[in-house]
Amino acid sequence: MNENLLHFIWKLRLFPNENIFTTKGERIRIISNGIHNLNSGPDFFNSKIEINNQVWAGNVEIHIHSSDWYQHNHELDSNYDSVILHVVWEHDVEIFRKSNEKIPTLELKNLISSELLNKYYKLMNDKKKWINCENEIGSIDSFVLKNWTERLFIDRLELKSKLVLELLKSNNNHWEATLFKLLAKGFGLKVNGESFLNFANSFDFNIIRKLFGNQEQLEALFFGQAALLSKECESHYYSKLKNEYDYLKTKFNLNPIAITQIQFFRLRPSNFPSIRLSQLVSLYSVHQNLFSKIIAAETLNEFYDLFEVKTLPFWETHYTFETESKKSTKKLTKSFIDLLIINTIIPLKFVYLKSMGKSDFNSLLELMEQIKPEKNTIISNFEMLKIKSENAFTTQALLHLKKEYCNKNLCLNCAIGTNLLKN
Repeated sequence: MNENLLHFIWKLRLFPNENIFTTKGERIRIISNGIHNLNSGPDFFNSKIEINNQVWAGNVEIHIHSSDWYQHNHELDSNYDSVILHVVWEHDVEIFRKSNEKIPTLELKNLISSELLNKYYKLMNDKKKWINCENEIGSIDSFVLKNWTERLFIDRLELKSKLVLELLKSNNNHWEATLFKLLAKGFGLKVNGESFLNFANSFDFNIIRKLFGNQEQLEALFFGQAALLSKECESHYYSKLKNEYDYLKTKFNLNPIAITQIQFFRLRPSNFPSIRLSQLVSLYSVHQNLFSKIIAAETLNEFYDLFEVKTLPFWETHYTFETESKKSTKKLTKSFIDLLIINTIIPLKFVYLKSMGKSDFNSLLELMEQIKPEKNTIISNFEMLKIKSENAFTTQALLHLKKEYCNKNLCLNCAIGTNLLKN
């Protein structure tokens, strides 16, 4: 037995609601279980319990054994003075208030069905499973799954919004500067995301505005600050950018990031930082006030049009400064734009809507539903368990489910686990 399960049982009242008594034979009627407290203090706040025809309002504390009250030193903590009922799996000692009055105790050991306990142990104790409920998840009611998917998606947005809020704070609520830094991180993907963010943090966003319209100067700024102009190279274009950057470096008192930060290793050529930086340059060469355009855009095609950019001509025949390659137009693909929308645009718009006092996020859900489902091992494994993903909205929810619930064994906090145990 563990306390998480007891919290779950109390919260959902998975025991008889009639003819239950304290350990001293006092009849109990539960009017309200209270609000589950996930922080320090009693486990449930604002409960309402009738004991021997007298109604009490206060808090409920839950333990495996009554003696855990003393193990946790609750008798020394004034936060527990308002406990009106002590709910335990096994009662092994009396608990007293400061007035020497015994705190009523409800023992659950003989009130919980063996079927519920067996379901719980079967769900939680097979370590060989990919997820605990892999044998049962395919049978979950579609209504339950749909509602839980929406909650998971919003929870994932809340997590992703932390970076947006941090950047906003550091930028004095400058939305355009925050967007640039988020996009830079997105263009860097997993390998170079943090390095690209460091690059974006290494200079004032207003310099981009001052260089708007001069694409080569902007490219010199980006490549220079990313420390990609710090080595010797015989390329004419490299020398041209370096000379331009040396001028900008002096003019704006710039300092590039560390040379070793940005990596080419284990990347496909189309994802080389040189290509991604040049595409980012083109985006900011085409669009002024990009933030307002992104906020105004609603459909997937509007975003595809907005991000219809490609590299400067030099990169059509190069992936690096040194080596020439077969000519190709290196523009942002729809799949890459989809990633930017999922990981950058949607979290930014989520924070912006909240800052405007709006709580309706249906426009974000609708946009996610227009994007094709992501492809990775986690999504493939869910599909094998008969959980299909029709769009990116579902895949984002499933990724959050796996990372924040399944991997942490939080089945009792999951609507799927709750449904399986309740039924």
